[in-house]
Amino acid sequence: MNILIVNNTQIPATKYGGTERIIWWLGRELNRLGHQITYLVGAGSTCPFARVLIYDPAVDINQQVPDDIDIVHFQFQVSGFTKKPYIVTVHNNPGGAQLDLNSVFVSANHAQRHGSTVFVHNAIDTADYQVPDLNKKRTLTHFLAKAAWRIKNVKGAIDVAIMSGNKLVVLGGTRLNLKMGLRFTPNLNVRFKGMVGDEAKSIVMNSSKALLFPVLWHEPFGIAIVESLYFGCPVFGTPYGSLSELVPAEVGLLSASKTELATGLKNVESFSRQYCHQYAVDNFNIGKMAAAYLALYEQVLNGQTLNSQQPKLINNHQPKYLPWNN
Repeated sequence: MNILIVNNTQIPATKYGGTERIIWWLGRELNRLGHQITYLVGAGSTCPFARVLIYDPAVDINQQVPDDIDIVHFQFQVSGFTKKPYIVTVHNNPGGAQLDLNSVFVSANHAQRHGSTVFVHNAIDTADYQVPDLNKKRTLTHFLAKAAWRIKNVKGAIDVAIMSGNKLVVLGGTRLNLKMGLRFTPNLNVRFKGMVGDEAKSIVMNSSKALLFPVLWHEPFGIAIVESLYFGCPVFGTPYGSLSELVPAEVGLLSASKTELATGLKNVESFSRQYCHQYAVDNFNIGKMAAAYLALYEQVLNGQTLNSQQPKLINNHQPKYLPWNN
């Protein structure tokens, strides 16, 4: 099968980049399975296992898709595309917009909130990470997200770590942040690593007791959850969006109360690192994700649409920030 993966940003992602990393891993796995992969992506992109074309938002998308393509996999909503069968993965929370009939969501909760049942869980390609050391003494906790986004709630993660007597390493932020207003974190039990790649993340997660992930929005998926579980780190977060789906009681604790999370974190050794690791390997491996997308490709190639009606956010009156309590 000749598969075209379309996104409007550059690949590969060297540090931060959720969608970019997902489509890189997906394309690589599909290529391993014998499919021909082409990327239509942002300027400056390169790839050793696929043909790379440069996406131009000013040009009709129909003119940019090669004739030899069988299926197009968009990573953002498009309009007026008719040249080839296609699907569209929705990676974000798109608000009240009406979405394409062939939209695919990244968790069951993400789909349900938009009146759909069509989803494929994200996954990681473990070839890009260090081997987890599940027997190593763990001396810290970690936060993994773009800390400048208030919805990711790095302040809440810091509070939970300090209340539980743990050190915290923030992957994805800096001590002095001017992007979201002046924010300075003086506590020296909190270390900031900035934006990091998979190798640097691996080093931290191999020393971490747990991921602190107290998001204040309905998280569509959260690749940080899977990365952390793969390294044997249970997840302590809020019960919003996909988290209740991805984090059963055996691999973490979910609560909108910082006190409850801090109390639970004091008993972090009650979680099995081996179980967390195996849960991630079994449920969020790149082979499983690729197989799920191949099944959807076949559906649309057979003339089917993925949704019976255009998905759209059911409850458009959510608060900007979901509750976070003491």
